[in-house]
Amino acid sequence: MSYRTTIGLEVHAELSTRTKMFCTSKNEPLAAEPNTNICPVCLAHPGTLPTINKEAVRHVLRVGTAIGGTLADFAEFDRKSYFYPDIPKGYQISQYEYPLVSGGELAGVAITRVHLEEDTARSSHGAGVSLVDYNRAGVPLMELVTEPVIHDAETAGRFARELQLLLRTIGASHANLEKGEMRVEANISISKTDAFGTKVEVKNLNSFRSVERAIAYEVARQAAVLDEGGTVVQETRGWDENSQKTFSQRAKEGSADYRYFPEPDLPKLLLSEVPEFSSEALTASLPELPWDKRARYAALGLKEEDAAFLGSDIMRAAFFDRVLAACANDAKLVSLAANYVVSDIAGWYAKQESADEEYGGIDAEEFAELIRMIASGELSSRGAKDILLRMLEEGGSPRALAEAHGLLQVSDTNALREAVKAVLLEHSAAADEYRAGKEASLQFLVGQGMKATRGAGNPAVLKELLIEELSR
Repeated sequence: MSYRTTIGLEVHAELSTRTKMFCTSKNEPLAAEPNTNICPVCLAHPGTLPTINKEAVRHVLRVGTAIGGTLADFAEFDRKSYFYPDIPKGYQISQYEYPLVSGGELAGVAITRVHLEEDTARSSHGAGVSLVDYNRAGVPLMELVTEPVIHDAETAGRFARELQLLLRTIGASHANLEKGEMRVEANISISKTDAFGTKVEVKNLNSFRSVERAIAYEVARQAAVLDEGGTVVQETRGWDENSQKTFSQRAKEGSADYRYFPEPDLPKLLLSEVPEFSSEALTASLPELPWDKRARYAALGLKEEDAAFLGSDIMRAAFFDRVLAACANDAKLVSLAANYVVSDIAGWYAKQESADEEYGGIDAEEFAELIRMIASGELSSRGAKDILLRMLEEGGSPRALAEAHGLLQVSDTNALREAVKAVLLEHSAAADEYRAGKEASLQFLVGQGMKATRGAGNPAVLKELLIEELSR
């Protein structure tokens, strides 16, 4: 009998606010100079008192609204005690019994809770020295916990990607995993029954691929332990990207180990008393959400996979929306535009060293003009690809580029007939093969006609003229 895998995710995301969670220090954890965005509050100097960052609370409530969660009326902060150099107070201000959001669903995965806390400092070790940078200490940190309802690595990866897209769409977080702005932890257990197995937490997952690979590795590791008659130990493990293996870090703590108790220096929150925290105000503040955007694209007649791809990146989606407006949502133009974005434009950006300016380097109006020129027959597909490449690399109007490089498609029969006659004269053997019944020879002759016209000839007109000449 095979094992049943059960996975729950805990995701932390640094929120995009001007200042830190409980003080007025800048929220710039990656500042060039260590320990510059700090103050007596985030360094826990005696006598200092925290104050709540209202915008951070609003970000979490907007996330809760987007996922259909229940927003708290009453909430409070708690002290979570543990002793590491990266926690200057000796405790972290977090939420335990009364989180801001309970329930909800995202990408088909049920959510347990979403709460707010402060981030820790950043430690670095090397050459026998350990250093601590407190620029990150006190940065607003959202923690989202899923129900243990995920059963495979692919679903976990898909959920994490959708959460990142949601956070970026509503402006709550940049959620860059490589910069530590979003961190995923996976709780994994396996069992041969419906009961949960022993839970192992895996940390240090700084990419979606790492999430999927770490889960797959840990499932296989636990299965091997059980198959050999051993017992899986409840613990926290790290992920080693180089060896592609998990490794033991420490015994897993329980909630009792943290000695939670209400934070005495912060007021209780009665959220219904804050007008901008009403469900109506929060709903009105949300932009079009990723799943609604994909549904809108699909309703325009796009293939499901194309709609998903176009909506999976906020810059790509913003560019495509500008293209839709420029094409006046014409179904034929929209379908053609989607094909070129998904294949040619996305392919070009994928080869670039940096995608920071992705879809910012090509003008949507000019791209829409290119699409209209293709649809009207002014450009062949080959000529369009050449012009699009020039637009991406150099910029410029598609019509001006087509005229400058002689790529406007020629549909005039009189102009093309001379080229057709020259092709038939040069390739008389292929012409005889077609007359003898070999249909493939016609396509060869059309290709030669395109070559003779340097890609400017309309292939449909060339084909008609060739058939006409070959029938004589």
